[in-house]
Amino acid sequence: MAFRWLASLFAPRRVEVHGQPADAPVSDGWGDFAPVQIWVGLGNPGAKYAMHRHNVGFMALDSIAEVHNFEPPKKAFSGWAQQGRIGRDRILLLKPATYMNNSGRAARAAMDFFKLEPGAVTAFHDELDLAPFKVKVKTGGGTAGHNGLRSLDAHIGNDFRRVRIGIGHPGHKDKVTGHVLGNYAKAETDTLSDLLGAIAAEAEWLAQDDDARFMSDVARRMQDED
Repeated sequence: MAFRWLASLFAPRRVEVHGQPADAPVSDGWGDFAPVQIWVGLGNPGAKYAMHRHNVGFMALDSIAEVHNFEPPKKAFSGWAQQGRIGRDRILLLKPATYMNNSGRAARAAMDFFKLEPGAVTAFHDELDLAPFKVKVKTGGGTAGHNGLRSLDAHIGNDFRRVRIGIGHPGHKDKVTGHVLGNYAKAETDTLSDLLGAIAAEAEWLAQDDDARFMSDVARRMQDED
């Protein structure tokens, strides 16, 4: 599945990034919307970061919002928030605008507002120690040096679920920063689009807390694309 917004990020002039509209309204409340889960994408805001491997958590939320017809973003909780449903479950998608190192502050604000516990939070993030375009899910655990996870751990504890999206290790620690903060190559965009499409298509299993089914079905979709 190819997303036009993903391809557009390679355009020579980028003014605005999908899911981060400068003119998004500031939330004036959420009415009767009461999410049962908060899904947080980890990344950095702004066009210059948009295609970084470190921003694949933002990309995952954008694809979920598009495929499941979430409402347009609002500025809330120090980020961009979107409400919607996946299956029967009400989900809030949240992309912190606090930059990676302070992502937990945004997640904490949303949790407190909706009176939810850390177990209701799922973080989508890049994972060095996982092969590129592979996806694993786990709850709890360490941060493995990931600054976004460190911030979440500091603000909400470590009992949240993580959707780990593999970016692979460059092979030497001196190359890690450049790899993580480097753009996906143009040659990778088709596979990246396939992965984001698979994550979005199988997101209902995440909403139902069937992590094993989510992982197996995403893997199957990626095999079918090979």
